[in-house]
Amino acid sequence: MEKIKMTTPLVEMDGDEMTRVLWKLIKEELLIPFVELKTEYYDLGLEYRNETDDAVTVDSALATKKYGVAVKCATITPNADRVKEYNLKEMWKSPNGTIRALLDGTVFRAPIIVKGIEPYVRNWVKPITIARHAYGDIYKAAEIKIPEAGKCELVYTKENGEEVRELIHEFKGPGILQGIHNLNSSIESFARSCFNFALDTRQDLWFSSKDTISKKYDHTFKDIFQEVYEKEYAEKFQALGIEYFYTLIDDAVARVIRSNGGFIWACKNYDGDVMSDMLATAFGSLSMMTSVLVSPDGKYEYEAAHGTVQRHYYKHLKGEETSTNPLATIFAWTGALRKRGELDQIHELCVFADKLEKACIDTVESGKMTKDLALITNLSYVESLNTEDFIKAIRSTLEASL
Repeated sequence: MEKIKMTTPLVEMDGDEMTRVLWKLIKEELLIPFVELKTEYYDLGLEYRNETDDAVTVDSALATKKYGVAVKCATITPNADRVKEYNLKEMWKSPNGTIRALLDGTVFRAPIIVKGIEPYVRNWVKPITIARHAYGDIYKAAEIKIPEAGKCELVYTKENGEEVRELIHEFKGPGILQGIHNLNSSIESFARSCFNFALDTRQDLWFSSKDTISKKYDHTFKDIFQEVYEKEYAEKFQALGIEYFYTLIDDAVARVIRSNGGFIWACKNYDGDVMSDMLATAFGSLSMMTSVLVSPDGKYEYEAAHGTVQRHYYKHLKGEETSTNPLATIFAWTGALRKRGELDQIHELCVFADKLEKACIDTVESGKMTKDLALITNLSYVESLNTEDFIKAIRSTLEASL
């Protein structure tokens, strides 16, 4: 068949370790034979980020603003051990955090649903999408170790020099202190991204925080969401027959467990970080969790929700066989290709993305899967494949559908 042609490039962000290996295999086996890939390539591997003083990450985010759609491989956020391992100049920040901040985006994460991989919560029959605020809170925190007794205050100094003070705690001995912040403009962008995504996907939207305890910080989130909803979205939601409501996060957790799924759950930054991993595990596997960063002005960056699969990479370097699940990374590519096709009105590209996703699901449902899924499936026939053979099995299924 003739390859599908693209008109506008995708921003392609390569990554680290085992997912970088998957990235190459996916392109060679599942994309390049069928699509004339047009990408603007950025190497976000840790070595090149270090070489460019992380400027490449900023450049990739600016390119996403320019072209509108990006696809990203998983990357390393270095800790002290990684600084030594890669001989880094410094402990570079999370690339995801940098990109989120520059795009002012919200992260939406949802599981890939496959028959035979049943959720641990049996009444979840539809996917639950987590919407994670991507700015502030502990990810932008200032922290102090308190060595001895003393008084700690929040101090806000206006431009005219006037001060506003709030006592935090009078320490009687050693302790710790953390200061977090957020921006009304960022919260408004978060709210609009959530409301727009709910309209696009025709799903109910829940938002949760802890405003009963945090009467200024969390309450501001609640108030801004309500104000944006009433002014800009209430009539649109009503016209589609979908609902927005706010509840406390502890109540939201109880509601989620009792639900059948099929809604968007918006959370503050840390809450979304934790709850997305909980949902991914409860639905079966973190390797089956999709992720898309959406900006308020409609820019999209697709990626897998998991990390770089370090343990498998070390086995790979030793020449040992691995059975790494590539599905979330494949779905990052299909999400980006579909969105590029929608924006550029290339119907064939959208159809290809749909067929590749179906080929992935059909392959697993036929009993062919990676080891992580083979350990949790309830299918009676299972063939556990290594990474390369699994991707080739998907290609065979895809070719049959084409």
